[in-house]
Amino acid sequence: MPFTLSSPAFEPMGIIPRRHTCEGDDISPPLAWEDPPAGTRGFALIVDDPDAPDPDAPQRTYVHWVLYDIPAGVRRLPDDADHALPEGTRRGVNDWGRSDYGGPCPPIGRHRYFHKLYALDRVLGELGSPTKGELERAMQGHVLEMAELVGTYQKGD
Repeated sequence: MPFTLSSPAFEPMGIIPRRHTCEGDDISPPLAWEDPPAGTRGFALIVDDPDAPDPDAPQRTYVHWVLYDIPAGVRRLPDDADHALPEGTRRGVNDWGRSDYGGPCPPIGRHRYFHKLYALDRVLGELGSPTKGELERAMQGHVLEMAELVGTYQKGD
């Protein structure tokens, strides 16, 4: 079975509900995963938008959420997970300079939001408040597999 990531809130390439965006409650969507590879000791999650600021002329990837050391036995994050993270889960920093989830808030057009869950062969331990890049460097050589879920959002959805 493949390592998969899903959400009961939206289908792959579907519209992320307003409740999970800056136009709504700005809370993280529920996520669930199945069949991590053997040897998984923990997970890391990065949510980012490669279409910033304009999908027709992207200039950067905007980071919305960074989590790591999600325990190996965990298979889901609930709706509004910032208030119910599994014990041991550590937070990185997003491009707003915050450690909590920042929902889709595209200035123009329909953007894609990549939810990437990495199965790691080790617990990373205290990294401070890593950025996406710092977390990716810490994960180098330790990623067993990655599962991905992409949702979309355009203001007014």
